[in-house]
Amino acid sequence: MSDMRYVVPRTLDEAVGAFAEAKGAARILAGGTDLLVQMRAGAVRPGLVIDIKKIAELTGIEETADGGFRIGGAVAGARLAEHPRFGKVWPGLLEAINLIGSTQVQGRASAGGNLCNGSPAADSVPAMVAAGAVATLQGPKGRREMPVEDVPAGPGRTNLQPGEILVGFILPPRPLGSGDAYLRMIPRTEMDIAVVGCGVNLTLKDGVCTAARVGLGAVAPTVLRVDAAAKALIGSRLDAAALDAAAAACRAACHPIDDKRGTIAYRTEVAGVLLKRAAGIAADRAKGA
Repeated sequence: MSDMRYVVPRTLDEAVGAFAEAKGAARILAGGTDLLVQMRAGAVRPGLVIDIKKIAELTGIEETADGGFRIGGAVAGARLAEHPRFGKVWPGLLEAINLIGSTQVQGRASAGGNLCNGSPAADSVPAMVAAGAVATLQGPKGRREMPVEDVPAGPGRTNLQPGEILVGFILPPRPLGSGDAYLRMIPRTEMDIAVVGCGVNLTLKDGVCTAARVGLGAVAPTVLRVDAAAKALIGSRLDAAALDAAAAACRAACHPIDDKRGTIAYRTEVAGVLLKRAAGIAADRAKGA
């Protein structure tokens, strides 16, 4: 590790330049709750660590004129929890982000790092997919946007191009009567990795679901957007038949692994159960909006 360098750029251009120049030998430090563990384990040995916490755009929380949000890629979960409006507008997404680690970890861990770590079991990602979040990326070729569900490429891998940095997320404005929720199944009561995670975001008008998005985690090589489940909910009053159809769509989308945390059959069954429960919570929130 003696030859590792550490830099703290003050601008995004400076960070992108350093990252691109390192030609794959650098790692981005946002919260560091994944990176530092990986470095201590010897799993990664970066020649350069680029700390992005001093770049204003990457650490800001901005409510846009249309009622949406821009969240910097290095914003810690604890800061989102303290925001006066974010948790009221996106309670399910905040719950998901605040499941990343312990209270101490929350002071550092960011949704941006959670996404870029590439874990299929990341808690914030299914909820961001359900929310319709869009990632803003910047690299040597300029800036672009990508739906969050398109960022993961497989376990530990993303579709970011060489030299690209996740700048942050754009969350859309919420129509009246909207609610979201995220639930996960874990073997312990807390501080564990999801066996299955499910995020649901929906809008109700006169009791009828007019829009829905469903995100599913830990059941495939990447977090999934399950359009068939959303389609089953839209146009319904979230009756038993609609929920059964949406749950079946979630089970059909699953391509999980067998491991010590859960069997393929168990994960697949739980995916449908969590869809029904999360949809119920989201609907209750929508009715109270």
